[in-house]
Amino acid sequence: MIPPPARKRFGQHFLEPAWADKVVHAISPGPDDTIIEIGPGRGAITTRLAAHARVLAYEIDRDLAAMLRSTAPPALGIVERDFLEVGADEVRQELARGGPSGRLRVAGNLPYNVAAPILFRLIALFNAGLPIDDATLMLQREVADRLLARPGTKDYGVLTVLVRHQADVEPLLQLPPGAFRPPPKVRSTLLRLRLHAASPATADPEQLAALTKTVFMRRRKTLLNALRRFPAAARVPAREALLRAGVDPLRRPETLTIAELVGLVDAFASLRR
Repeated sequence: MIPPPARKRFGQHFLEPAWADKVVHAISPGPDDTIIEIGPGRGAITTRLAAHARVLAYEIDRDLAAMLRSTAPPALGIVERDFLEVGADEVRQELARGGPSGRLRVAGNLPYNVAAPILFRLIALFNAGLPIDDATLMLQREVADRLLARPGTKDYGVLTVLVRHQADVEPLLQLPPGAFRPPPKVRSTLLRLRLHAASPATADPEQLAALTKTVFMRRRKTLLNALRRFPAAARVPAREALLRAGVDPLRRPETLTIAELVGLVDAFASLRR
């Protein structure tokens, strides 16, 4: 079967075999693993993973799904589905079809245009009770840099805070454009994410997201000014919440740690009671 061409609307860039070997070595699949693969494409990683572990691959492109299904070994299951629309119960049902699943892991060469939504989908699935042990993901280097960024740097922002609040992130491998066909215009990074319960915990995750987005849209302003657009500040004076959280009102949003942002959200919540 002739492989379907890369489709721009799906952001497809297929990994070359030599680099697929390196990626699978970094993932280090084992016989007790069940690996959910997001976007298997032509199967460069998929077939290598399936030689060592059970794989459940989610592919949105029906032609690629059909190609993979036609040659799939027993350890490989193909689901023709947009992973962004998948819920935890659906994944559990798919896993149950293949019997006991063992340690649950995730792998994927993510389309650059939907990388952030997929990261948040994984966190949502984890919070819904899917016991994901780790996720090894290929990302555009700029996105990886944001996930790894420290407070006070230009790459530190909303994505850093909301992902790192629930995941430890480790860089594994750098990939040049030539590692893919067709070559993208950007470089890529392979990262491992280990998901965990929110740390530090917050009573209101939605408010944490809202506050983080509000202040980072005004990252160079003082916190006192940036918080004027935060809806909760209409009911609780921002200066009072900052005082309760022990945060200097004249600091810039981009300097706050995740723990300080959580403390500020909780301060607004406690003062509303």
